[in-house]
Amino acid sequence: MSFTAPITLPGLTLDLAWYKRAVFYEVMVRSYVDSNGDGAGDLSGLTSKLDYLQWLGVDGLWLPPFFASPLRDGGYDVSDYQTILPEFGTLDEFRDLVTKAHERNMRIVIDLPINHTSDAHEWFQQSRSDPEGPYGDYYVWSDTDEKYPDIRVIFVDSEDSNWTFDSERRQFFFHRFFSHQPDLNFDNPAVVAATFDIIRFWLDLGVDGIRLDAIPYLFESDGGTGEGEPATHEYVRRLREMVDRDYPGRILIAEANQWPNEVVEFFGTDEAPECHMAFDFPAMPRIFYALRSQSATELVRVLSEHTHKPSFASWGVFLRNHDELTLEMVSEEYRQAMYGWYAYDPRMRVNVGIRRRLAPLLDNSRAELELVHALLFSLQGSPFLYYGDEIGMGDNIWLPDRDASRTPMQWTPDRNAGFSTADPGKLFLPIVQSLVYNYSHTNVEAQLAQSRSLLHWVRNVIHVRKAHPAFGLGSLTVLRTSHESVLAFVRDYGGSGTPFGDQPERVLCVFSFAHNPVAVDIDLAGFEGAAPYDLFGGAPFPTVRDDGVLTLTLATQNFYWLHLAAQASTEL
Repeated sequence: MSFTAPITLPGLTLDLAWYKRAVFYEVMVRSYVDSNGDGAGDLSGLTSKLDYLQWLGVDGLWLPPFFASPLRDGGYDVSDYQTILPEFGTLDEFRDLVTKAHERNMRIVIDLPINHTSDAHEWFQQSRSDPEGPYGDYYVWSDTDEKYPDIRVIFVDSEDSNWTFDSERRQFFFHRFFSHQPDLNFDNPAVVAATFDIIRFWLDLGVDGIRLDAIPYLFESDGGTGEGEPATHEYVRRLREMVDRDYPGRILIAEANQWPNEVVEFFGTDEAPECHMAFDFPAMPRIFYALRSQSATELVRVLSEHTHKPSFASWGVFLRNHDELTLEMVSEEYRQAMYGWYAYDPRMRVNVGIRRRLAPLLDNSRAELELVHALLFSLQGSPFLYYGDEIGMGDNIWLPDRDASRTPMQWTPDRNAGFSTADPGKLFLPIVQSLVYNYSHTNVEAQLAQSRSLLHWVRNVIHVRKAHPAFGLGSLTVLRTSHESVLAFVRDYGGSGTPFGDQPERVLCVFSFAHNPVAVDIDLAGFEGAAPYDLFGGAPFPTVRDDGVLTLTLATQNFYWLHLAAQASTEL
């Protein structure tokens, strides 16, 4: 498959590999800007901030669900897939958002939870009231709650079973998540056709990508785990075929909280492709573990694992998002250590994870915030930022469930942090007013006025990354170092478009998780005599010795991005 042919949409020109170089930004519509004073953010408010996001360097916006919903699960409980929740706006306002984003060369990716609906969805109401009707088989029903015993319960804090009894139909319905979110029955061809129609509807509106929420759980089978069943992969293959045929340049993103060797299955193959992108869940908790343990060993191991993926595929890497910091991908000992470091108060925990924002997780340490962002932007894959993390926003652990980290964006030190003109008591969630993260000093306006603020620092790193294709398109090779606290790898790109013409671009990335300054030897065999220089300021560093070793000194929790001049013998 070629990735060079340009695709033209109204106001936007892109090639088929745009997502590999993109910097994404997750923005919850309800939390961003309230344009009409009703206390909740809306699409028009988001549209009004596109210039800010363009200035920041964002290429793609990821919008969690904004569809009609009872909002019992932040909008992931959809009651109508083709209607926008009235408090968020209208379809015309959504079209305007897409058009104006495209004018700024930004893409729109929407979140589509098709595994389940809200129990308020008309399909479910029809299914429970008329079992023999057209929607009777739209959901997974059973006379017993003992079916599929090998399928695990995901929300262990709130659900005892994957089955709930319905008093009207007098049967149990299946749900992988909350009991108010019944799973759709994908064994029914009508359900498959309906979900295809929903995806077409939004792609026809100009959406550039679909995040397939909870994609491993679509199909169940007797004796199976209900995760990544063969029928699920067949569904995704059919969906990808439709997207490539009818909407070239649009992408599918898999949200599969599984190990890389399982997630990679949702890429498919070059001959039978599935999703263009998938989130890399295992690396994320190990970044936080390294910060406190001062050991990069586990992170080195995870990044050294080579999972073969198709040529078109790309990972989505992240630090935080609207969900909890999940600890499903770690051992019990590891999990307890993470709880002790980052969630010492039980209110900070939810399900098998931690419900905190990035800055509070790191005790608002500027050094740690810079270190993890530098690592995020240099990893293989496309980085996803969470709204507000660029200014170090705080959270509110007194709010229920995952609302702790979904509070209104803090724009100014004025009333309601500039989020809304409504009476403060009318806001859908209160503004953060804690001592350290108070909106009066943690806000966009204040940080725009400070050249050395976190906001300006994050923007600078984003723009440096975008100037060097090795970060978006290059390979990643983990290097041996002499210090357990230090992670080092080379990003290597030999294609066109580098700052060096036809010459390959190789960037050495070094990160120290130590709580004290360290000196480290890095094995750079093959780069003997190379003269590194800093990508940010251009300062020269010592050359790599004849024995292939580079010695560096790093300050406490510090990092380097160093360009390695191309040498005749630079094959790793």
